[in-house]
Amino acid sequence: MTDVSNSPAAAETVDHGLSRFFRNQTFHFQTLRALNDIAANGADLNEVLTAISTIPDGDTDAWFNAFSALAIRTEDRIPACADPLSKGYAWLRAHNYWRTAEFLLRPDDTRRKTAWTREIAAFDNGLKLTGIVHERFTIPYETGCLRGIFYPGPDGWQKKPLVVLVGGYDSTLEELYFVLVKAAHDRGYGVLTYEGPGQGGVLREYGLTFTPEWEKPTSAILDHFEATGFRPEKTVLVGMSMGGYLAPRAAAFDTRITGVVAYDVLFDMGSIADRYAALALNPAAMKNPDLVWALDNACWTLGVSTLPEAVAAMRPYTLRDVAGRITADVLILVGEHDHFIPASQAEDFGKTCTAARSVETVTFNTLSGGAEHCQLGAQTLWHAAFFSWMVRRFS
Repeated sequence: MTDVSNSPAAAETVDHGLSRFFRNQTFHFQTLRALNDIAANGADLNEVLTAISTIPDGDTDAWFNAFSALAIRTEDRIPACADPLSKGYAWLRAHNYWRTAEFLLRPDDTRRKTAWTREIAAFDNGLKLTGIVHERFTIPYETGCLRGIFYPGPDGWQKKPLVVLVGGYDSTLEELYFVLVKAAHDRGYGVLTYEGPGQGGVLREYGLTFTPEWEKPTSAILDHFEATGFRPEKTVLVGMSMGGYLAPRAAAFDTRITGVVAYDVLFDMGSIADRYAALALNPAAMKNPDLVWALDNACWTLGVSTLPEAVAAMRPYTLRDVAGRITADVLILVGEHDHFIPASQAEDFGKTCTAARSVETVTFNTLSGGAEHCQLGAQTLWHAAFFSWMVRRFS
């Protein structure tokens, strides 16, 4: 007799775990993004899984309804909680769920304003109740203001490099806490986070749209920090997503930046815009939330009205002619299967950093779990690469 108790009857009947939450890439990726905040107390696994279980793939209204309902449920439980720290963490999770809820709404959707107001209030409540030391600030800039939050590190942080973090095409100032601030604080660093034109509250509250000359808002932020605090001996600027263009661009023109991280790399935005424009020629493609969201967000953040205008507005966002000016140490992070940015852009960027003190590239493959754009879902991997680089280059 053959013992088959531990063997599958046939290969086709074997059940496997799933590597995706949705077939649609945007829905899958934004789920990973919500879950990415777990390590910094900004999400809980089964809360998110329960929410997405009610969402038909590609249904943006259902997405908003599910995540806004989750945010409300999370807030509604807070008054009955006696532990201040648990209350604070709940507010931080509610912030993330409101941010996730509004993400796929069209820019003119009236629900965005309500969600935005509630997500900011939730975040501030969370920081207060958890005792996270921070300083919010706004500074005048052009016809509006820039926003920032500074998080001092533990004792002795002033002797370490100042970490400065900026987001990208669709991030918010508050979200940056979960991206890097807690991890950096745990390792003894202070972190300065900021928003420039085209981002978060600077876009929503002041109507300022993106500029390719990112050295201007960055210099304004660093000037403010130095005027109200001190000038760090070393400053490391980390740019997330589209920040993979923004941060290197700033470093090319501001020598106060002694280290720059493209997380992930974005060498040439125009070529990516061309790819989306080609897809938009197919009328059926315009029913895909991936493309609809990308076009809506481009017009909103760039201050244009049409796809051709958006493509033209993105052309100046290239490092080709400025990367050679960077004298800082450079770290380039790459996801092998980044659905936004071809991995080949890392090589293009690295080759043009001819004046940099050093250039290192870290590529995350599929098996590592870090192959997605900005290593979403595998935050510990890029943190390990980043902080190891910080030790090697700046200790």
